[in-house]
Amino acid sequence: MWKYRVTALIIFVTAALVGFFVYKSEMSDGRFAFRLGLDLKSGAHLVYRADTKSIPSGEVTNAMKALRDVVERRVNLFGVSEPLVQVERGGAFGGGDNRLIVELPGITDVKEAAAQIGKTPLLEFKLMKDTTGIPQEELEKKTAEELFVDTGLTGRLVSRATISFNQTTGEPVVVLAWMSEGEKLFAKLTKENVGKTLGIFLDGTPISLPVIREEIASGSTEISGNFNIEEARTLVRDLNYGALPVPVSLASVQTIGASLGTEAVTAGMRAGLWAFLVIAVFLVFWYRLPGLLATFALGAYVALNLAIFKLIPVTLTAAGIAGFVLSMGMAVDANILIFARLKEELRKGKHIADALKEGFARAWPSIRDSNTSSIITAVILYYFAATPVVRGFALVFGLGVIVSMFTAITASRMFLYALGTQNNGSVARFLFGSGIK
Repeated sequence: MWKYRVTALIIFVTAALVGFFVYKSEMSDGRFAFRLGLDLKSGAHLVYRADTKSIPSGEVTNAMKALRDVVERRVNLFGVSEPLVQVERGGAFGGGDNRLIVELPGITDVKEAAAQIGKTPLLEFKLMKDTTGIPQEELEKKTAEELFVDTGLTGRLVSRATISFNQTTGEPVVVLAWMSEGEKLFAKLTKENVGKTLGIFLDGTPISLPVIREEIASGSTEISGNFNIEEARTLVRDLNYGALPVPVSLASVQTIGASLGTEAVTAGMRAGLWAFLVIAVFLVFWYRLPGLLATFALGAYVALNLAIFKLIPVTLTAAGIAGFVLSMGMAVDANILIFARLKEELRKGKHIADALKEGFARAWPSIRDSNTSSIITAVILYYFAATPVVRGFALVFGLGVIVSMFTAITASRMFLYALGTQNNGSVARFLFGSGIK
């Protein structure tokens, strides 16, 4: 008996301390404050569409990861607080368009948000086609795409860009150091195309049109485009922090104002509070004393969940809050199953203590199976979701189901066993009964 009471007291005190931690850490606005998604605070949400048509299908995933890393470094360079940069693929199995999602908290001006990303350069090396016999007038009318062919040599193969100066003219030049793959490809191009023009294009615009004189196997390339020192520095910075492996275009922009984010947070808190109160009233009214103890267990469930959200940390979105509120309702499902079994055992004339043990034992298989199916659903939803909103819902919902198994089975049982139900009189049976009768 005392073992149950001590355990129940430990659970109650621990839940109270966890709840105090959740409250105190939020009031102090320290490192354990809730991490809110962009829909719950001000910021800009940008969606870029990546053009992966020229990339082999087997390399698209790696190219998109490289794109994400490059843009993330670019955003961090400008000092944006807690930016989110992630890849999104259309369709449940990753088919459709490849998109890059960029979230910039604290920025509500669309132009400012686009400026934070900047126009990251796409560096390309293209060979000029054979133009022998084509009149000069016709050549001037042709576009760069008509005159040059892709070589596969792009900025994604650049290891490092630095500034140097031409020893003869003193003009600044940009020196590119290649990765191993880029070095081999560049050496092959220069060896097989001596005498041809190798155009260097930045964002589709030719910045240098050198003629290949001989094979270059040194592993570095010098770009001279009549730069001044500031232009050269900008180009080096952009190449080092933003040489995009694939071209992108801005598909959509969404802004969340500070007032709208605050309203969303307030609405979510109000919904959670009302959900808790309505569930608590229902439990106490219908299931009486066990319902009251189940309400305490539900309070422990809320405190533990919120603490987990802070410690992982989980980025809370409006959809995530909805998943949490939904999980609160499902958290009492186990208690309802247990109380229903308890009622059946009491109707058979069993002692309250025996009915409690039988109720928990007979309800456990149903609780285990239903929660397992919910966890499987959450995992599948999280893994195959195409948007962060759905993933946030699945994560919060899955965590809620896992925590509810502890609060419903362990906390509720300890609270009930701690009562020491030796009395089997009519009043005691009424308090442990359920329903109107």
